[in-house]
Amino acid sequence: MSNTATPIALTTRTLTLAYAGNVIIKGLDLEVPQEQITTLVGPNGCGKSTLLRGMARLLRPLGGAVYLDGEAIARLPSRTLAQRLGILPQSPVAPEGLTVRELVAQGRYPHQSWLRQWSKDDAQQVEEAIATTHLHDFANRPLDSLSGGQRQRAWIAMALAQNTQTLLLDEPTTYLDLAHQIEVLDVLYRLNREGGRTIVMVLHDLNMACRYSHHLVALRSGQLIAQGPPSEVVTEAMVEQVFALRSRIFTDPVSNTPLCVPISQMAEL
Repeated sequence: MSNTATPIALTTRTLTLAYAGNVIIKGLDLEVPQEQITTLVGPNGCGKSTLLRGMARLLRPLGGAVYLDGEAIARLPSRTLAQRLGILPQSPVAPEGLTVRELVAQGRYPHQSWLRQWSKDDAQQVEEAIATTHLHDFANRPLDSLSGGQRQRAWIAMALAQNTQTLLLDEPTTYLDLAHQIEVLDVLYRLNREGGRTIVMVLHDLNMACRYSHHLVALRSGQLIAQGPPSEVVTEAMVEQVFALRSRIFTDPVSNTPLCVPISQMAEL
């Protein structure tokens, strides 16, 4: 259940999205709470990344619309949208040899124009983004010389330098080991807690999603199955419906959030 008393940052109304004529998301109504962390969860191919791309206007809807702070994003000029909504795609690639500071500076491009070139404010935003992600010691190093967690923090810093209130991140912990996953998710948590950023992300790890999110959106086959606080959404029935997996739900002793323990066929041997 969504909390209607909470201000809404992003809304989809009867949103339908497709790739190559194949409908992935059909008639989806969704509300993303403002100044909270919302995570999209579900099995591979359920439409999580497609939905994120649709909300970022990277994919044109077949039907319906996406609204940002009550305004249809289809009607916003590209520069205006980029100044209000940032997206970090899955596994982004940077030009070879680019340093961390040069990458982060690219986040200021939406604020540039022929009349407004690089300014002190741009430089300050870049340095603040580097400081927030604890990358000062790596700012002048080539991006490809960093560890996976450090690189992912650099990409997040670029999105931060864009200085948007709403951030969309597609699988920000993909290919990272457990320590680097925590490192990246802790950064996102601080951004929300200290800066009031609205964050929407796709995660595969349901337990991490529960630990770091205020709001969960569970999808299967392009349909919304459940949305709301993790404590309300994550049940044994939901896990079986969404993931086709039996489980037991306990309380995480560290975060006091739902902890899903899957039941494999080995348990029955």
